[in-house]
Amino acid sequence: MIVCHCTNISDHDIRAAIDWMRTSDPYAVITPGKIYHALGKSADCGGCMPLFLDSMRSSDKLEVPMQLRALRSEVTQVNADEGRPQGHRISQQISAA
Repeated sequence: MIVCHCTNISDHDIRAAIDWMRTSDPYAVITPGKIYHALGKSADCGGCMPLFLDSMRSSDKLEVPMQLRALRSEVTQVNADEGRPQGHRISQQISAA
């Protein structure tokens, strides 16, 4: 089935790209952009993205490898602000003045 009409990508192409990427690097995090790149194409209008993602999710090899699952730490208030000083928002600066 054709998933992306702009670039003529089928669900078979998506699964084949995922299989190839997983075989070449078992720890790779596979994204739509990487699939487009592996197929030598680039996204055009983005209208296919919901179907593209559904086709990706149907692959057994898409899962994030077990070794990489524990790397994400819980978001805390300390690192949620990405190192910005407290009161960095304009609305907070106006109310403090």
